[in-house]
Amino acid sequence: MTSLATSLVRGAVTSPFRRAGRPDATLPTERLTLPAAPTAPGPLAAYRAICGFPEAEAGSGGEARGGAGPGDAGPGVLPLTYPHVLAFPLAMRLMTGRGFPLPVVGLVHTWFEACGHRAVRAEERIQLTVYAEELNAHRRGTEVTMVTEARVDGELVWESRSGYLSRHPTKATAAGRREETDAEALPALREWRLPGDLGRRYGAVSGDRNPIHLHPLTARLFGFPRAIAHGMWTVARCLAEAESDGPGRQLRTVRADFKAPVLLPATVVYAADPGGNAFVLRSPSGRVHLTGAVTRG
Repeated sequence: MTSLATSLVRGAVTSPFRRAGRPDATLPTERLTLPAAPTAPGPLAAYRAICGFPEAEAGSGGEARGGAGPGDAGPGVLPLTYPHVLAFPLAMRLMTGRGFPLPVVGLVHTWFEACGHRAVRAEERIQLTVYAEELNAHRRGTEVTMVTEARVDGELVWESRSGYLSRHPTKATAAGRREETDAEALPALREWRLPGDLGRRYGAVSGDRNPIHLHPLTARLFGFPRAIAHGMWTVARCLAEAESDGPGRQLRTVRADFKAPVLLPATVVYAADPGGNAFVLRSPSGRVHLTGAVTRG
């Protein structure tokens, strides 16, 4: 958490000196790695609670089982989004480092996808690696793809990619990465009331204390009328609901596209198809905040 706070400060200081959209921009080639370690039970339990995942079973963080099987699911298995949270300080360190070409202040998380090659349990010793993969022209600026990989004893067990957009004037046009879910056609299943302090509570759990999530006053400095919910909280909350709709079937992949911020406090509607594979988070008025899809194994 300390390194993440340091990165946020460094990003605020260095961002004014970086200009997005330079034609000669290149990405750093370095890969940052956290040594293998088991997952700390306290922070994991707090993450489960705020995102709606079931509590860990008694003893589930104890003796290792040599890796979870391909069909395992349940409280002893890490949520599909959690390795991203563990590695986020590494990603911030890379994006605020000297060789990174985009200003980190103002970066918008546009999409997220993750794949669990097998279920990963909390007691396993996970090594995390982060690197920048590519820069792409976007109709609203320049988008960077950041990659996170998790390994156990050298085996790639989980990986994710995230798109972050630096907005600036451009003439480029970019096609969508995939066809969007017909958000209006998905039936509403749940309605959630999100409190005004959700950003502060999730920030305390995840370490992501970006000012846009913490308080209306700090959010206004960046153009938002109120604090906004973390995009990764919205993904995780939807995945927790998807898990409960298909118990015993481990979520293997997720793709989520962030469409509009959720201003706090808020009421949002979770909708999903009958199979529980495609989902959407929208406002009661129909404004779409998030679309996504999962596969199960």
